[in-house]
Amino acid sequence: MAIFRASGILLHPTSLPGRFGIGDLGQAAYRFVDFLGDSGQQIWQILPLGPTGYGNSPYMCYSALAGNPLLIDLDALREEGLLEESELDPGRPTEGDRVDFDAVIPYKMALLHRAYGRFKDGANPDLAQEFEQFCEAQQSWLEDYALFIAVKRTTDDAPWYDWEPALAKREPEALAAWRDRLGDEVGFSKYVQFEFFRQWQALKAYANDRGIAIFGDIPIYVAGDSADVWANPDLFCLNPETGKAALMAGVPPDYFSETGQLWGNPVYDWDALAATGYRWWIERFRHTLTVVDWIRVDHFRGFEGYWAVPEGETTAIAGEWLPGPGAALFEAVDQALGQLPIIAEDLGIITPEVEALRDRFGFPGMKILHFAFDSGAGNPYLPHNFGSPNYLIYTGTHDNDTTVGWFRQRSPEDQERVYNYLGYGNPDSIHWDLIRAAHASVAVWSIIPLQDLFGLGTECRFNTPGLATGNWDWRYGPDDCTDAIAQRLRWLTELYGRAPQS
Repeated sequence: MAIFRASGILLHPTSLPGRFGIGDLGQAAYRFVDFLGDSGQQIWQILPLGPTGYGNSPYMCYSALAGNPLLIDLDALREEGLLEESELDPGRPTEGDRVDFDAVIPYKMALLHRAYGRFKDGANPDLAQEFEQFCEAQQSWLEDYALFIAVKRTTDDAPWYDWEPALAKREPEALAAWRDRLGDEVGFSKYVQFEFFRQWQALKAYANDRGIAIFGDIPIYVAGDSADVWANPDLFCLNPETGKAALMAGVPPDYFSETGQLWGNPVYDWDALAATGYRWWIERFRHTLTVVDWIRVDHFRGFEGYWAVPEGETTAIAGEWLPGPGAALFEAVDQALGQLPIIAEDLGIITPEVEALRDRFGFPGMKILHFAFDSGAGNPYLPHNFGSPNYLIYTGTHDNDTTVGWFRQRSPEDQERVYNYLGYGNPDSIHWDLIRAAHASVAVWSIIPLQDLFGLGTECRFNTPGLATGNWDWRYGPDDCTDAIAQRLRWLTELYGRAPQS
């Protein structure tokens, strides 16, 4: 799929401002789209939108296809006649620059239950037919997901492999009995997904109408405790006795960790997937393309070869490389869906074979400026070494420190190396200097984390890989996206030919 020279901003919706303790799909999201347009941007990059579990990571969701209920705009439900304004203030989380998930989750879920009760009672009959149409269209994943979440809510959030054996093994009689027993909770889960996707599609249409594409994310792996694994256990490498991962996903020691990263997700049984013609992956891509315009395939190298760690290990050191599906998967996807708008997240230990797989399908790769100054002039992340424009360039990603934080932690000698490459140096403007370098590069897209536009430090980092808690909670303030920042960014965007063409 043809890609165009452009630039954009990386911001997950939970980081938007708003009065309900967490960013959502309400008016602040629409104002952010307006900011993107005013600054000449054409891309809004987000992280996975799924319902998060322990640790609140968007990369460890209860479903690869469902939406996060915490992103639902409560004001929209009030406008639909399903909530009252007076109900929104009691227990409302305190506003701040961090999401207090422990406060937000019970507050929003209680109000969503209240809205569902009124929806059932016919408070907005115009929505009833639309809801039925949604449930029918999404039946292939929604039925399993809704029951999965309903059971978790009534078992103190127990993982599916600790449920009663008949239900964990999906015996038909057990499934029918639990659906009957939890009918109201199942209905609530379906209703929440209905509201999420209604709101998301409206926001996406608003962005698209203004020339802004949504750039989303498919994590290569899904959580072990997810509706995906519970509904399709034969597609994963599981311990047949316990249902837990027999082989766990991760990466060997790297830039981020001396012991590697042990993610814990079960790896795929690629032979079983191949026997189905990769149907599960095809449907995952098909669904994702109804939600976003472009897809970043996270941990792309895992499709060529993946790091598998035996059950029971506590670090990723003892893993081994195993062969992935390679070109066969993407050929099957292309045959079913046509050429996809995919970006390959090709960071980490990248071999010539991984590069060949990426290039065979023409997928753009990624370059990170924070990685560019730790060696000499041959560093592949330095813009003069790209060789091709078929890359996305970032100052840093959601897994990196902010640019200001990254620069402050470098030694004076390392800082001087950055200055020498850029041809100038001012510690007070290092974030703008790297933004300029990214925009000036030949890379087809330049993507900047919003924190770097604001010149924020390490305290505003979004995620630290390997840290189980304390991530994913940064938010910006309602007055932070100023006209001055928009105009400065637009000037750079136009200067380097990344603005929309009239």
